[in-house]
Amino acid sequence: MSALTPQPNEPTVATDNIVAFIAANLPVAPVPGIPEIRLHGAHPGSGLRRLTEQRSRLSPYWAYRWAGGAVLARHLLDHPDTVQGRTVLDLGTGSGLVAIAAAKAGAGRVMAADIDAHAIAATRLNAFLNDVTVEPLLADLTCGEPPHVDLLMVGDLFYESRLARRVTAFLDRCLTAGIMVLVGDPGRAHLPHRRLRMIAEYHVTDFGTADAATPATVFSFIQES
Repeated sequence: MSALTPQPNEPTVATDNIVAFIAANLPVAPVPGIPEIRLHGAHPGSGLRRLTEQRSRLSPYWAYRWAGGAVLARHLLDHPDTVQGRTVLDLGTGSGLVAIAAAKAGAGRVMAADIDAHAIAATRLNAFLNDVTVEPLLADLTCGEPPHVDLLMVGDLFYESRLARRVTAFLDRCLTAGIMVLVGDPGRAHLPHRRLRMIAEYHVTDFGTADAATPATVFSFIQES
C-alpha cells in the first residue's frame, strides 16, 4: 500500500467548523507576485488563536505565505513543462499554494500532504477557489516509504533542525526510488546546501515581509557526493 493511500479509518480532514472559520475570517487575495493564484490568508484580526487553541497544538503556519512555497509556485507557472502530465506531491503543503500552481501548470495528478488538519481544510478551499483539482492528504509522509509520484515538491521545510534531518532522510529515500525532488527555500538555517543544485532564483514575499522582496531559490535535491 502506497504511503499516499488513506487508511480505512483515516479521520475526516476538513470539518465543517474549520472550513467555516477559514471562509469567514481569512479573506481571499491574490498572492503577491503570483497573481494567477488567490488564497485565503490570515491578517492580524483573523483570530487564528481561537481556532488553533480549540483544535490543534500546531502553529498556524498554513495561514501565511512563505517564500519557499512562493518561489516554487512562481517557477512552476513560468516553466509548466516541469510538471505537465506528471504525478506530483507537495510535501508540507500549508495552504496549497505549490500544489495549486502545479495543477494550473498542467500536472496530471496533484497531491498535497500536511500534518495539520487546518492546512488540509485550507488547501481544499483554495483549490476550489482556483478551480483546480488537488488531492489533500492528512499524513506525515516523512515517516514512511516514498510515494508513487514522479515529482516531489518541498517548500520551506528546513527551518528547524530535527524537521530538516527527517525531511532530508525522506528525500534521500525518494531519490533512491527515482523520484525527482524540487526544493524552494530563501536560505533557512538548516538548508542542506551540499545536497542542492540551484535551478532558478526569484524575489518573492515572505511571511513578515509582505512589502519587501526576499530572494529565494528553486533547487534540485541531489545525491550525496
